[in-house]
Amino acid sequence: MPENQLILASQSPRRKTLLAQLGYSFKIQASDIDEAHLPDELPEDYVQRLATEKAQKVFQLLSCDEKEVAVVLGSDTSVVINKVILGKPESLNDCINTLSLLSGQQHQVITAVAVISNNAIKTQLVTTKVFFKALTLAEIKAYWHTGEPQDKAGSYAIQGLAGQFVKTIHGSYSAVVGLPLYETAELLSQFGLSTISQNLESKA
Repeated sequence: MPENQLILASQSPRRKTLLAQLGYSFKIQASDIDEAHLPDELPEDYVQRLATEKAQKVFQLLSCDEKEVAVVLGSDTSVVINKVILGKPESLNDCINTLSLLSGQQHQVITAVAVISNNAIKTQLVTTKVFFKALTLAEIKAYWHTGEPQDKAGSYAIQGLAGQFVKTIHGSYSAVVGLPLYETAELLSQFGLSTISQNLESKA
């Protein structure tokens, strides 16, 4: 394993694309953890705990030699309204209920990033405010039948067809997609991993 080997503890194609967008070379190793909420757990604490546990699970599976040079990144994203976490829809009715709740309202998308090495654990929490237009029942049903919302937290993908539902966004767009680019780059730089732009800047 080369020096400073970055490992993404996720099989999410969106996180893979975003991390690659920063110019990193990395491998992927999914982590299987219990994602159940703890009693009275706040959404911010929930996503931070899951991001950390994902990274820890992958790190623990590495050999001693691998741990010496590995940097593992875990992330978790939740869609929240009125302090309630909105999960992935299991049916059309779930999707209708969720998107009706978001219709014409502002909600939060909370994303946590956790990075673990043999020497340190660091986390970053990013909250983005998203405001939806008013949605009709016909729009919600049509959207469900595209297949896009069926594996998405909050029943929508901002980078997909649901982008047309968003009136305004305050905060990190990439965090809503699944990985905040700026915060991730800053966090990884603390572990000796630089993006392409950071490398170019250091050579200038």
